[in-house]
Amino acid sequence: MADTNNNQKKPPLLQVIDLHTSFTTDKGEVQAVNGVSFTLEEGKTLGIVGESGSGKSVTAYSIMQILEQNGHITQGQILFQGEDITKYTVKQMNVFRGQKCAMIFQDPMTSLNPVYTVGNQIEEAILIHSDKSRAEAHAAALEMLELVGINDAERRIKQYPHELSGGMRQRVMIAMALASEPWILIADEPTTALDVTIQAQILELMQDLQKKLDMAIIIVTHDLGVIAQMADEIVVMYGGRICERGTADDIFYRPSHEYTKGLLRSIPNVNNMKERLIPISGTPINLLNMPKGCAFCPRCDNAMKICLEQVPPELKMPDGHFASCWMNVKDHNYVEEDTANE
Repeated sequence: MADTNNNQKKPPLLQVIDLHTSFTTDKGEVQAVNGVSFTLEEGKTLGIVGESGSGKSVTAYSIMQILEQNGHITQGQILFQGEDITKYTVKQMNVFRGQKCAMIFQDPMTSLNPVYTVGNQIEEAILIHSDKSRAEAHAAALEMLELVGINDAERRIKQYPHELSGGMRQRVMIAMALASEPWILIADEPTTALDVTIQAQILELMQDLQKKLDMAIIIVTHDLGVIAQMADEIVVMYGGRICERGTADDIFYRPSHEYTKGLLRSIPNVNNMKERLIPISGTPINLLNMPKGCAFCPRCDNAMKICLEQVPPELKMPDGHFASCWMNVKDHNYVEEDTANE
């Protein structure tokens, strides 16, 4: 008889299933993440894109379970290699953070402690998540600074954050995140505070490190240009929900949600720089006053009556990617027998 264990499918590295995250405020319950589901495979890059308030950063913080005190996961699962980490104890989550999953925050100047040297801060991360001695941690910190491309690491390791440039501080943040060799790296707007040249260097660095360390990356951004060159799969979020998900080619060349189309119309086209940019009209959704139907319908030029009344289902497009938009039902632009969560 054949060994059935060999035929068992290996679970994905990370799987988020029907995630709901809310914040309790004086004005009521804010549902920042509303039924988000996606999968991250080993060695792959997932891009989560959307404007401010779309829920993309809260999704990342939910995975790390570093929400504010008034924030809590109300429903859903976050599976790491098939194990639900929302059921983890504080001790188990401390092991998960750093050893299994690490995060680069948006602004390194506010994330790094100004009264400690960068070397001290990297060494602390290594000592917390390993059994290395102080001398071994110092040697590992030097190695990490060299790995992320910081010149003269022996001198830089003794410097304070304010003595480094913005690009160098971001490299220090990456070194700190990678110090424990995590399986997953979450980068929350890693290039927002950097100029275009440094942005390109940081993105190239992340890609090089991904190949060297064989880690998976989740990159959270509002900048479609950032993820165009990096992501194997892209998730587009609006109002705490996923509008569309698919490969970079699907999202950029075959968008099927009106919000995704609006995002693409509002960025420059290098092939036609004379083309007029068309911004998305209206203002971002108020999460305390969500529409009954599609979250984007108050700003959508093609909104129909059903958009106001019912949340659109996630449907499979003919090319295989998924979108949640009633326009696809109107135009019959979907594969009827296949639906979401495949």
